[in-house]
Amino acid sequence: MKLCMIGTGYVGLVSGVCFSDLGNEVICVDKDEEKIKLLKKGVIPIYEPGLSELVIKNYKNKRLSFSSDLRTSVNKSDIIFICVGTPTIKGGSSADLSQIYKVAKEVSTSINKFKIIITKSTVPVTTGDEIEKILSKKNNKNKFAVVSNPEFLREGEAIRDFTYPDRIIIGSNEKKSNRILKNLYSPLISKGALYVNTSRRAAELIKYASNAFLATKITFINELANLCEKTAINIEDISIGMGLDKRIGSRFLRAGPAYGGSCFPKDTKAIISTADKFKTNLSVIKSVVKSNEKRSNILLERVYKILKKKIKNKKITFLGVTFKANTDDMRDSSSLQMIPILSKKGAKIKYFDPTGYKKEFKNIKNVSYENSIKKSLQGSDLVIIHTEWNDFKSLNFKKFVKGKKFIIFDLRNIYSSSKIKTQGFKYFSIGR
Repeated sequence: MKLCMIGTGYVGLVSGVCFSDLGNEVICVDKDEEKIKLLKKGVIPIYEPGLSELVIKNYKNKRLSFSSDLRTSVNKSDIIFICVGTPTIKGGSSADLSQIYKVAKEVSTSINKFKIIITKSTVPVTTGDEIEKILSKKNNKNKFAVVSNPEFLREGEAIRDFTYPDRIIIGSNEKKSNRILKNLYSPLISKGALYVNTSRRAAELIKYASNAFLATKITFINELANLCEKTAINIEDISIGMGLDKRIGSRFLRAGPAYGGSCFPKDTKAIISTADKFKTNLSVIKSVVKSNEKRSNILLERVYKILKKKIKNKKITFLGVTFKANTDDMRDSSSLQMIPILSKKGAKIKYFDPTGYKKEFKNIKNVSYENSIKKSLQGSDLVIIHTEWNDFKSLNFKKFVKGKKFIIFDLRNIYSSSKIKTQGFKYFSIGR
């Protein structure tokens, strides 16, 4: 099939590349001409394991192409995926849909035959209705169908999640589109993916509801970890005991920093905003957002307590600063709150991350990037394991010590307390 992916961000690029790997002809479109030039050279703008290899393979095989010409790309394609950003609107909490509607207007002038227009971006309920209105101004309704097909790709696991999805959600009551899209996804359905056909509005809400629920699980276990720390209980026992209940499940029941990244922060706020619009109170999700916003301050209080409130001139190392492992995404990472505050209090901070230097810390006083774990640990008073990269899971901390030993604060519970203490280090973790 001939596909056009509008937007080469995380969703558009990963989905487009994976569709091409299934044998489809895919054009990835972006208005950023410099980005398109780099993609043609095999330079990938995001860190995602395995993506670069798939881009090079399918580009060479001419199943994948890149363009900044939206009109021509839409004309050549049968199925159009809208994959542009829907960030939180400035100064508010609702989703900014300006890019979505701008694309819809451009697409409306380029429909030369029947097209399926799909929103793969995360959009609030009724967005598809608005896109349909925009397209109808310049086209007869039998020339297009508007469908919601939300993505469920985890950063760092995106290629696997695309190839072996739990479910494929198609929001459309139009039989022709449903038949075509079931055929498009047939290679994944044959591997066991469930194909679920719903109304368009239901598909839009499924995405938000899923992310809000996962955010709730993270926040729930983090709050329980706070209780465990005061009652001498191991949070991991609680996670295992709960997770074995099939109605609950073990995933996302790992205590740690606040949730972050490209989805949960903006999507929890957006679903609350949508509910408010329809005069509905989502009190549980509102509590989740408030609790998550306080999480970094709770972790900072632990840091103050560990260092006996003597922060000035303390040398603190952060191992990992991204919001999670296997991604270079810094959006809403706890490190963005913790590091500036510790810097203001006079701490001298070094950090190492496998994805390299971060511009977000460029103008913060006494913060420096080190290009190796060894360099980042040298001379430290406190080492904060912030992100659960594999690089940090089997460290022999003894070999990094010359003279004074540092304290370890493990925000991901990577290590056992007894193992670290036998090496002679003071060790603190979450909920244990």
